[in-house]
Amino acid sequence: MDLGMITAQCFVFFIAGFETSSSVQSYALYELAYHQVVQDKVRREIDQVIDKFGGVNYQALNEMPYLDQVINETIRKYPTLHTLTRVCTKPYQVPGTKFVIEEGIQVLIPVYSLHHDPQYFPDPERFDPDRFSDNNKSSITPFTFLPFGEGPRNCIGMRFGMLQTKIGLVTLLKNQRVFPTSQRNLPWYSATHCPSFHRTKAPSSSS
Repeated sequence: MDLGMITAQCFVFFIAGFETSSSVQSYALYELAYHQVVQDKVRREIDQVIDKFGGVNYQALNEMPYLDQVINETIRKYPTLHTLTRVCTKPYQVPGTKFVIEEGIQVLIPVYSLHHDPQYFPDPERFDPDRFSDNNKSSITPFTFLPFGEGPRNCIGMRFGMLQTKIGLVTLLKNQRVFPTSQRNLPWYSATHCPSFHRTKAPSSSS
């Protein structure tokens, strides 16, 4: 690769893993505010791992499986890209049909629709990190969870973005608890989702 290609790859790497990680953190904190039980569980995991390693480091971040589940469920429900764009490189007949996608045709893959299809993710509007637990993630149909695309042309900033997201969430949640604002009245969130909603006033140090 020449210098121009290397520069372009670095630019895409930075953009793909920078703004996107901040939006994922925002959506994750939004859901955790309305799901206090989930927040309690992830905060306990963070405390235990930090105690084990004596602080936050790369190895510690890789030993937080429930945090991974929370992030995966966040990007399932709120994918950064609603569609992926690909170009067909050779004629392809769609299985079970006579329809042929010709070479050079642009194909749009509906990521948001796949992530919210009850055939693949039952009750898709429910925030449920356990979908991605070790016991359940093997049952996810391949190529229906595509927050970073798939294959050799998946997101170049995937690992960088995930690392930034984890650092941001751990840094905040290890010291703070998030609550919904008292001015935000969402009737579909009951006390079972968020027992403290409209009941507990957040400490002044909380966000």
